[in-house]
Amino acid sequence: MTTTWIDLAVEGLVAVLLATTIGYCILLDKRLKRLRADEANLRATISELLTATEIAERAIVGLKDTAADADKTLAQRLREAEFFSQEIGREIGEGEKLLNRIIRITEAARAVPEPTPVVAPVARTAEATVADHAARLGDLRARAEEANRRIGQMKARSVAA
Repeated sequence: MTTTWIDLAVEGLVAVLLATTIGYCILLDKRLKRLRADEANLRATISELLTATEIAERAIVGLKDTAADADKTLAQRLREAEFFSQEIGREIGEGEKLLNRIIRITEAARAVPEPTPVVAPVARTAEATVADHAARLGDLRARAEEANRRIGQMKARSVAA
């Protein structure tokens, strides 16, 4: 009889261990199913990440093209501004020459004694012309200074960019 109890105890122990193994296998099966579901989610996330990366790469290429176009446009505008600045400088020089000629003519006209009253209005007209040219010269100088200031700003922006 002792053998029967021992056999029964061993078989009971084997049954308990088998039940424990089956329970653990069920638990492992559930975990594997969750892991497979997470794998599908991970694959979807990786796919979305790759798509976003491709979009970002295309956007970067577009930004580089835009920056190159902006640089070309800015360089062209700087060249135009420098040309206009030189042109304004040349016109100011011509204006100063003209003003000096008018001043000499006016001074020469003042030095000659006026024989008749008819010459006086001509002298006033010359003085008015000198004043007009002086005002225009001042205006041209202001414009040239403004153009030079803008060129300086554009150069500073292009250097900063």
